[in-house]
Amino acid sequence: MNITDLLIKEAMIMDLQATTKTAAIDEMVQRLYELGRISEIDIFKKGILAREAQTSTGLGDGIAMPHAKNSAVKDATVLFAKSQDGVDYESLDGQPAFLFFMIAAPEGANNLHLQALAALSRLLVHPEFVEKLKKAQTPEEVQALVQQGEAAQQQEAKAEQTEPTHTTNGKFVVAVTACPTGIAHTYMAEDALKTKAAEMGVTIRVETNGSDGIQHRLTAEEIAKADGVIIAADKNVEMARFNGKPLVNRPVSDGIRKSEELITKAMNGNAPVYHSEASDSTGAESASANGSVLSQIYKHLMNGVSNMLPFVIGGGIAIALSFMIDQFMGVPQDQLAKLGSYHEIAGYFNTIGNAAFGFMLPILAGFIASSIADRPGLVAGFVAGSIASTGGAGFLGALIGGFLAGYVMLFLKDLFKKLPKSLEGIRTILFYPVFGVLLTGGLMLLVNVPMKIINTGLNDFLNGLSGVDAALLGALLGGMMAIDLGGPINKAAYVFGTGTLAATVASGGSLVMASVMAGGMVPPLAIFVATLLFKNKFTKKDQQAGLTNLIMGASFITEGAIPYAAADPLRILPGFIVGSALAGSLVSAFQIKLMAPHGGIFVLLLINKPILYLAFILLGTLVSAIIIGFMKKPVAE
Repeated sequence: MNITDLLIKEAMIMDLQATTKTAAIDEMVQRLYELGRISEIDIFKKGILAREAQTSTGLGDGIAMPHAKNSAVKDATVLFAKSQDGVDYESLDGQPAFLFFMIAAPEGANNLHLQALAALSRLLVHPEFVEKLKKAQTPEEVQALVQQGEAAQQQEAKAEQTEPTHTTNGKFVVAVTACPTGIAHTYMAEDALKTKAAEMGVTIRVETNGSDGIQHRLTAEEIAKADGVIIAADKNVEMARFNGKPLVNRPVSDGIRKSEELITKAMNGNAPVYHSEASDSTGAESASANGSVLSQIYKHLMNGVSNMLPFVIGGGIAIALSFMIDQFMGVPQDQLAKLGSYHEIAGYFNTIGNAAFGFMLPILAGFIASSIADRPGLVAGFVAGSIASTGGAGFLGALIGGFLAGYVMLFLKDLFKKLPKSLEGIRTILFYPVFGVLLTGGLMLLVNVPMKIINTGLNDFLNGLSGVDAALLGALLGGMMAIDLGGPINKAAYVFGTGTLAATVASGGSLVMASVMAGGMVPPLAIFVATLLFKNKFTKKDQQAGLTNLIMGASFITEGAIPYAAADPLRILPGFIVGSALAGSLVSAFQIKLMAPHGGIFVLLLINKPILYLAFILLGTLVSAIIIGFMKKPVAE
């Protein structure tokens, strides 16, 4: 498949009207929908915004490549758009974007699609190609330029045949590029590094971790002879193989825009030496807070939480449905203890939900441990989580157990690294799991005692909250959901809420989870209301995009408000925080409980006071919208 098979002329916008990032995304998404290339605007746009929340796809030099791979995409498509005046796209270099390539990839995109998208990404790192695109006036000219560029690429690939070009300065560097979606940035960073290395006279081999898996995998021999290693990645890659090598660890965007700096550091040995026995970024130059302890703890925690959430959501809703079924079908007063399993069909849902919930804590601990110590940490983490679950230590015990298991495995790795070579073969399959399980299990038996007391006390405290105390807790959690709209503070509140579900589902749900969800629904809903009440404060495109925030807010997708907050944070965020805190406070004060960890209005039947819950969310939304309306400046005519 060629790039031009995806870059269809009908989808091109040769005179993009938008002047803001949000409006540009809306205009391009709308064109894809009108052409029938995507089935749902909101689902596809959610994917686009989720990728933007990780890091802007405005690459600099006037180019932006928003992209998403999800179920809303019917046919793989690349939409080309060109702006005459430029768009403030929050690009990495702070400059306006003039050329846009919106990539829509189906959830099950095949290798041919992905290879074509990768080839397009590689073309855009060549300045001469970009300059020609800027001068193109018709869709036919754009397609002709892309065809020429693709043909040149194929000729270069045949000549190179994946082997590095030998150069004269004797320096050799290896690199790995990866981005969360693996569609564009992965390959742009690869090509940028290769191009710059050729200019500098450096031999380089680049491994890509894209949507179609690992390509051009680095061999042990190549790593061994390399002067240094470059990791240009926004997701985890295999790191243990680089033990003892000077290593530069940066975001994938730096691989595109700062390729010369990365190559220089790696080839001259100016990067810290990586040690695989420590956490993934130990000893390596890190992009986030220089690899601070807190950033690493957060990374390990999020690895556990992201893998745990599907079990919480699936299991929690299944259990909640079992209670709802029994309530509809009726349960005698003297059998209320069996609510959720009294009728046979309710019992089925309850059994399924409990099975999923049973994996929640082992999964949390297991994937925290594996983030710290790689695969050997997984088994010890699962055991720690299981012991926390059966021993009454609950969510907090499993969280501690995950970190404990990870660092126990790092200790064992350090202890066994001096074993004779004759025993190396059984180290991973025997020594690590046996000693890891025994040590972690023994420590968890000690940890369980105080953690059970703390967990029980915390649950009793939360269940006993009322009045002012409950209102203050609800305000705190609701406000946290609005501070960074999907960032670490938001996730901390959400994780705390989900952690209370297991112990409260049987008693009608969690008031903490109810406050968290209410606080998370307010920001996007407030944007929708503000665009209706204060039209002079928003552009036409922002007003049109407000409707999508109604749907996102109703679905508890806080991230829908990110583009508005990013564009004017000092005037938008205060309104979000006040409205969310108000909604969370009222929900807790009136003892409203939720039995599901997600869903927005679609799980209203799993809330004990649904009408009051909606009323408090709407009140918080209105207050938030009014604050935004008064603080935000009118747009220029």
